[in-house]
Parts: sequence; structure tokens; C-alpha cells
Amino acid sequence: MIHRVLCAISVVMMASTSMAEEMKLAVTTSFENSGLSDVLLPAIKEDLDLDVQLLVVGTGQALRLGEAGDVDAILVHSRSAEEVFVADGYGTHRREIMYNDFVMIGPSDDPAAISNAASAVEALQNIATTEPAFVSRGDDSGTHKKELALWRDAGFDAETFGDWYREVGAGMGASLNTSAGLGAYILADRASWLNFGNKADLALLYAGDPVLFNQYAYLPVNPEKHAHIRNDLAMALEGWLTSPRAADLINGYMINGETLFTFNARAK
Repeated sequence: MIHRVLCAISVVMMASTSMAEEMKLAVTTSFENSGLSDVLLPAIKEDLDLDVQLLVVGTGQALRLGEAGDVDAILVHSRSAEEVFVADGYGTHRREIMYNDFVMIGPSDDPAAISNAASAVEALQNIATTEPAFVSRGDDSGTHKKELALWRDAGFDAETFGDWYREVGAGMGASLNTSAGLGAYILADRASWLNFGNKADLALLYAGDPVLFNQYAYLPVNPEKHAHIRNDLAMALEGWLTSPRAADLINGYMINGETLFTFNARAK
């Protein structure tokens, strides 16, 4: 009798622990480095009984994972690339979720004097003229794409730069670590910078230009391209990410009193 009761309890426990659905979400390293996932994922599990497996990569790689059907949805921050992804039929749609901004980090003595710049373009022109060490993500991420676009706006082609310009092919956290070790300038997203623990002699030197606006968007992968895609779960997650519950968690996530992201999802 006791054996039968224990077996019944075991079956119930196994059923309860196996009920949670699972989906794969490709996210940027800047999102992961911000620490926000540690706040959102437990709440998603609590509210939806959904385990979200994160694949942490740059935006370019996240889009390629979506194209290959290796994830159910992506959360990235490069609007032009996202729009191509949807136009080519790989994503069903694009839904804006939250934003922050890009910031320019560098050695506190600021040899390129970017803290006095009137614009982001002028800040980069100062760097290109003085040629201090500059670290580039070099990984086709949303941050890397933004950096290259800013160089173009400043009148430069990054491929022509000398040894002072160092492409590291790494995520945001690793790139910031390299920048700290070299005392180099770098473009980062504000959330990753605020959550970065190894600041060394680095400081936030320039921010505030509207061109540095950094929008994050959610794109479900098109199940018509890949029949195995869990579009039902991707849509359930989108509903949660655009809900008042998500808004409260995103807007309330702070480090040292500073907000890292601002929720801006619009109701359909």
C-alpha cells in the first residue's frame, strides 16, 4: 500500500515538473549583460509556466538563427536589419518592447575631448583625429552596426583605420573588459555599462544625442518557413512582454538609482 502511494506521489510530481512549456529566444549580449533577463525570466515562468531558453549572441547572429529556424523568436536592436528579416518572410512581424540609449565610454582623462563634443558625430571625429585606442565589438551585433553607421555619418570608413582601432569580435561585456584593460574608447549601450563591474579608469564621457537612441524589438520567427517553430509560445511571450506586468518590471529595473530600460510597447 505504501509503495503504491509513493508511486502515485512520484507520478504527480513528475507530471507537475514536466508541464512547463519551453521555447528558444535569441537575445543580444547587451540585453543579457544588462541583468534584465534575471528579472524577467522568473516572472515569465511564474505567469506563463514557460521556460525561455536564451541564446545569447549579437543581433546579426540572432537574425541568422531565426532564418535557420533554430529559435522561436528573437529580441534584438537593429531596426533596419529587423525590417529586412520581416520583409524576407523570416519573421511574422516586428513589435517594439523597450529602449535605452548608446553611450560613449573612454578613459577618464578623455584625450580625444569627446565630453565637449556637440554631437555623436563630432565625438567620433575627435577620436579619428587624435587616434587614441578604440575598441569595436566587430561582431555584426546591433551595437557594432550602430557604431559603423556613426562612423559613416562622421565621414569615415572604419576599414581604413590603423592599429588604434581594435575589432575584438566579442560581446558587450567582453568588449568592455578589453576597453578597460587598454584604457580605450568604446560605444556601449547604457544598460551594459551600468551593470559592468570592471570599470577601471573608464567613464561615461558622451551621451544624449538623439541619434544614440537604442530600440529593442521582438520578432517571432515565421512558422511557414519552419513548421517546428513554436509560434503559439512566441505569441504568448509577446503578449507577456507587452503587458503591464512587464512594463512594471522593465521600468523598475535600476542600478544605483538609474533606469536601464524604458518600456514603450504599444497596444495592438
